[in-house]
Amino acid sequence: MGSAGPLNGRLLLFTLLGSVGVAAGCGVLNQWFEVESDGRMNRTKSRPLPAGRLPSRQAFWFGLVLSVVGLWILLYQVNELTSYLGMTALVSYIVFYTPLKKITSLCTVVGAIPGAMPPLMGYAAVQNQIGFEGWTLFSILFFWQMPHFLSIGWIYREDYAKAGFPMLSVIDPEGETTGWVAVVYAMALLPISLLPTYLKMTGPVYFWIALVLSLFFLWFSAGLVRMRTLTQARKLFLVSIIYLPLLFIAMALNKI
Repeated sequence: MGSAGPLNGRLLLFTLLGSVGVAAGCGVLNQWFEVESDGRMNRTKSRPLPAGRLPSRQAFWFGLVLSVVGLWILLYQVNELTSYLGMTALVSYIVFYTPLKKITSLCTVVGAIPGAMPPLMGYAAVQNQIGFEGWTLFSILFFWQMPHFLSIGWIYREDYAKAGFPMLSVIDPEGETTGWVAVVYAMALLPISLLPTYLKMTGPVYFWIALVLSLFFLWFSAGLVRMRTLTQARKLFLVSIIYLPLLFIAMALNKI
């Protein structure tokens, strides 16, 4: 979306390699920090660390090396701005989001910041600046994440409670607040998802596809308010993982 002409294959390759390195490093270090909590949850107790298949020290160094190599690639093969954004994602995920998971349900909002960083990094890799267009891509992913993760939180609320994570779905056992928060973020996502057309990033085809997809996403988010059930949460989760790739594919294909 940031390229003015044909894609630069070399730049694309190194941007992907660096971003994957940072993201994988975040994932490994997160599991290293949370090995005790992961051992209490059914969905994570079979991971390599809590299951005892991998030494903790080895995992730590693996995650650290992945992160450093990813940042090095972004710094020396892409540009400084993209590397700084990658560092911001790494620090906000490990230093802020991971410890906050034991303290407050607002950790999900903090975690959505590094989660939304990749499209911003991709835009910065090409433009060497962010601009309103880059922040729009960031915002789409940021607001999408909240209904997505709230549905996961509702599905695994018993697991999170056992691990001592005060997720919104845990401190809101009736689920009404969880559903309404998902609706608020889905409502905010709707106009933001249409911004690429107003910013002349895409043509009108994307606008109408984004409108339909975002209304569909909003409808299923509202469904979590109407029926606070495991089935409804799974439907919202499924819709969320269909929504995002379809939106970005439409955006790329209808790029101006």
